Amino acid sequence: MVYQDKVRIITEGRGTYDITDCLQKARQASAIRTGLCNLFIHHTSASLVLCENADPDVRRDLETWLQKQVVDGDRDFTHTTEGDDDMPAHIRSIITGCSLTLPVSDGRLALGTWQGVYLYEHRFASHSRTVTITIYGDQ
Repeated sequence: MVYQDKVRIITEGRGTYDITDCLQKARQASAIRTGLCNLFIHHTSASLVLCENADPDVRRDLETWLQKQVVDGDRDFTHTTEGDDDMPAHIRSIITGCSLTLPVSDGRLALGTWQGVYLYEHRFASHSRTVTITIYGDQ
């Protein structure tokens, strides 16, 4: 069996947005008990990450590290059509990834105790982001 849905997430600018509950609801709607859940974000300046969900310092530290690696307004970048965060957002998206695949076991997403799924917005401005959730397996 295959279940597919698209969800829209409104971001308020750069940062991480917990979408774990949204995925759990999709898993519940799918009625799939054993299988895989694939997520795909339809954007080149936002990404999906599996990250610690207990301590927000982990996500802040990730942002601090990325700011040092991919500097906004770096003069080496020629793609600046939408501002100083344009090319850095694309690089961040490439580094962190546009899809995730998670196991479904016993009728739930089989995440670790401290794991959560986040949409990672890499632009300064707010955006509407679309994520396709595809769950396939057995009921």
